[in-house]
Amino acid sequence: MGAAKLTRFLRILLAAGMVCGAFGSVGGSVAKPLNIVFVNPGKAGEVYWDMVAQAMQAAGRKLDARVEVLTSERNHRTMQELGFGVVARPDKPDFLILSNEESAAVPILEAAEAAGVKTLLLSNTLIGEDAVRFGPPRQKLKTWLGDITTDLQTAGARMANALITAARAEKWQSADGKIHILGIGGDETTPASIARNAGLTRAVDAASDVVVDRMLFANWTQSEAERVTANYLSWAARKQIRPAGIWAGNDPMALGAVRAAIAAGLVPGENIQVVGLNWSEDALREIKAGRMLLTDGGHFLLGGWSVVLLRDYADGCDFAAVSPRVEVKTSAITRDNLASVGDLIKTRAFDRIDFTRFRAKAGRCGQYDFSLDALISSLPVAEGVAD
Repeated sequence: MGAAKLTRFLRILLAAGMVCGAFGSVGGSVAKPLNIVFVNPGKAGEVYWDMVAQAMQAAGRKLDARVEVLTSERNHRTMQELGFGVVARPDKPDFLILSNEESAAVPILEAAEAAGVKTLLLSNTLIGEDAVRFGPPRQKLKTWLGDITTDLQTAGARMANALITAARAEKWQSADGKIHILGIGGDETTPASIARNAGLTRAVDAASDVVVDRMLFANWTQSEAERVTANYLSWAARKQIRPAGIWAGNDPMALGAVRAAIAAGLVPGENIQVVGLNWSEDALREIKAGRMLLTDGGHFLLGGWSVVLLRDYADGCDFAAVSPRVEVKTSAITRDNLASVGDLIKTRAFDRIDFTRFRAKAGRCGQYDFSLDALISSLPVAEGVAD
């Protein structure tokens, strides 16, 4: 082979290698190991945030990404200190994942911008004045790559509509002809809570025969929800109001409501319905027993999906090709579909999920199917019902 032909041949090989490096990893082998730090806003042992972190680490094992989890113990000052510590490290991670709980992530985002650390917001993004001041991802804060959230307003509405449908079917109207519901929210400031509560309002506003007697807040905990539910049921009895349903913004609060209803002489599932959100093992057990109508959710898998996004981004397939803001739909688990994912949640064996199957295909960057059906199809064997 002559020198000119050899040079041309080498150029072709080099070009092929460059193309492979840029696109060959999408949906297939990965380019380089990633270091990701997740500042978990929850407490150690808090079911939802534990599941987020576990799904994230399971996805990391499938996608060649080491995920370090730092836990804030529900203290926004601790969360900020942990975040500042990460961006100040001499050996910085490839990505930092934060949740804007109590709007506490903004100072960390600003510090990350100054330090050149790429960030992703999970579950709770910027709201209010912060959203106005910084605009969308990658505008004023260049290293804020985007956010991955769930459509929790639709989830809240779906939960409320399930209560309303069940109450109408059983004719659980009070003496005034109305269906009376208690709403229990987590808090009044967190974006994820605001969205769920708005979903309840949306559903009730569309139903002229439904009234929310009280919208109470229980700080996401079972004990506080049990207390406020007991107070509500005592009030309803004095007012001769027949309570038809209890809408709770997460599963622990729903479980507290179930306990209070039983203590008040009611039979959840027979003369009052309770709904929650989280896909927790305890809620699935209550659904199987008939004491809860449903648990909406699947949003703990945002942990796994976030690693999918960042793996694709690192390998040259930027999710922002569609939008820097990725919104995932939740789904309701009832007695009808409990068998499909019950064992996965009970065992938290998230390594069963083939996260590589969820990566964007070449030429379709930013296009993802994170649905319940896609999740079920990714599991190697049929899942059993939670005990």
